[in-house]
Amino acid sequence: MVEEIAGFKTILDPYNGITIEYKDLPNSFNKFDENLDILIEKTKDTRNLIWIYINIEKSDFISSATKKGFFFHSCGEDYILLVKRLKENAIVPTAANHTLGVGVVAINEKNELLVIKERISRIGYKIPGGHIDDKEMITTAACREVFEETGIKVEFKSVISLGHFYPHQFHKSNLYVLCLAKPLTHEINIKDTQEIEDAKWVDVDEYLNDENVLDYSKAIVKAALKEEGFIRANQETLTHIKRDFELFFPRD
Repeated sequence: MVEEIAGFKTILDPYNGITIEYKDLPNSFNKFDENLDILIEKTKDTRNLIWIYINIEKSDFISSATKKGFFFHSCGEDYILLVKRLKENAIVPTAANHTLGVGVVAINEKNELLVIKERISRIGYKIPGGHIDDKEMITTAACREVFEETGIKVEFKSVISLGHFYPHQFHKSNLYVLCLAKPLTHEINIKDTQEIEDAKWVDVDEYLNDENVLDYSKAIVKAALKEEGFIRANQETLTHIKRDFELFFPRD
């Protein structure tokens, strides 16, 4: 439901809160400051929360909002999201509290494992992988990361493991999705030369017996060899979900 209150276009959310998008903010700081007081007064008895997106071009508005009891919730490159409780015990949904990563076990027909060596890391060779980009699907990220780091094209097969680490970057947790993929090409041609120092195929048994390889890396590869993992669901049977999604289930 959209309702105009105190000069703001407000959108009702499931938490009985109202949201104001940054495109609907007034141009003037004084007008924003004045209207915000009116908005708070008019909604304090009927709503639980007020959310305001403030874009970077109007970042001077932030001081007005925080003086009225708004606090920081989350942000992106060009905006910050602030929220104010109108009711003392109103529930504020948790902000994103983790980063996402993906790692890929790719073994060719010669029983060789694809591994990479990062320039900034001294832990030796490990499986390729990296961050899942904003709005990116797991399967897309897995194939993209392998190609960027090694030049090898792969076909996603399954999810074989899930790791959870804290603390990680930006004082957040990290969820690390380990995947199995089938190599479609063989010739290594590193694209991301700034991050990756070397990439190569190595015999699986040799890798598992290498004392310089971390036990965690070995456990991932062993799991990929032993378990089929969770395969991607048949998307055609789930067309009622009106958003981008991926679901993974055990193989029948």
